[in-house]
Amino acid sequence: METKNIVATIYLKDGNAVKSMEDFTIVGDVFQICRLYNDSGIDKIMIFDLSTSDEEHEKNIHTIKLLNRNLEVKVCAGGNINRIDDIKKLLYAGCAQVILNGSKALSMSLAEEASGRFGKDRMLVSVNNVDFIFKQQKAIREMFHEMYILNPMVLDALENLTTVPYVVHMQEYNFDRMIALLNRDHIRGIAGPFIDDPDNDIMALKSLLSQNGIKMDNFAPELLWEDLVKNSEGLVPVIVQDYLTDEVLFMSYMNEVAFNTTIHNGKMTYYNKEERQMYYTGLNDIDIQYVKSLTADNKKKTILAKVSCVTGANSDYLHSTYNNTIVKKAFIKKNPLNVLEEVYAIILDRKNNPKDSSYTNYLFDKGLEKILKCLGEDYTELVMAAMKENNEELKYEIADFLYHSMVLMVEKGVTWQDITAEFAQR
Repeated sequence: METKNIVATIYLKDGNAVKSMEDFTIVGDVFQICRLYNDSGIDKIMIFDLSTSDEEHEKNIHTIKLLNRNLEVKVCAGGNINRIDDIKKLLYAGCAQVILNGSKALSMSLAEEASGRFGKDRMLVSVNNVDFIFKQQKAIREMFHEMYILNPMVLDALENLTTVPYVVHMQEYNFDRMIALLNRDHIRGIAGPFIDDPDNDIMALKSLLSQNGIKMDNFAPELLWEDLVKNSEGLVPVIVQDYLTDEVLFMSYMNEVAFNTTIHNGKMTYYNKEERQMYYTGLNDIDIQYVKSLTADNKKKTILAKVSCVTGANSDYLHSTYNNTIVKKAFIKKNPLNVLEEVYAIILDRKNNPKDSSYTNYLFDKGLEKILKCLGEDYTELVMAAMKENNEELKYEIADFLYHSMVLMVEKGVTWQDITAEFAQR
């Protein structure tokens, strides 16, 4: 049996997440919702653009692009697609796939061109009735990677007509029905309002589905509690690290229950030695920490936990507790990313806290035109240096170009995270 997906759905109206295709009530900050989906066990996000004008359409595509910069799960998008250019814009916005509406006459001609240009693996189609599948069996097989079935009542007839895999929309939660659906051969996943509800525990649902024989993409530990070496108190120390920045946040402990609970629900759970009880992130105003990875050291005596933190009322868990210097020797940092981030931070500080005789402040005072002029000069000198056999001058010119690029980034409000996210989605 292939792995089944839990699929979240977002409806976008004027750049905001709304309740449904018919109900435009805003349901919360779309970026926070997507970050929650990204960390909480959702396997794929389907975004539907509900725009009714070109201006709103462009705004929604821009929102999708910004969302994709910070998401690690696959995103598929559709809605208001009337031209091949609409498909191209969604793919260029970082979407893994585009969803065409099977009830629109225009969709099949668009699918033919798009699957030829971008590949059928990038194309999905939403289906609401059997008649469409009956008439378009060959086209569906040749032009679409997957179907999104809006009406579960058509599944029996659908499976007699095509073997193209599908995700099915369930309007209401029914666990027995979900098990029956996920046991079908060609189903890839489940979507529905109960999955979109941020209060539902997706990792717990996936664990329960796994226990009922459904293959899910959830935590299956390669090391069990009995494989770890415990200290004299029967505990294992845990070093907690932010998975994006590698900042060490704090150290805690796990007992067997905390370890297994963490793996079961995907949220960090610890054992408090002083109070002799477990504590769960996300309770009692503690920020939720979603597990990205758990790794044991070579002797299996310590766990390194890389986590994603979602802010609650207590922000202490988002920042390192290692702030009291004991000794510190000056050294030159050479990690490329750290160096670029630190230079960027210095440039940003110069902008916010100007210093006399600072060349950086001179550039900010002169404005964008001066910054761009310097970048142009750097580029010319870089090209000339690249033509020489000795690379020493080239290294110097590249450094100059990167410096002025960072001045431009600060001036325009662009961060290194924005740049690396752009690279990651290409």
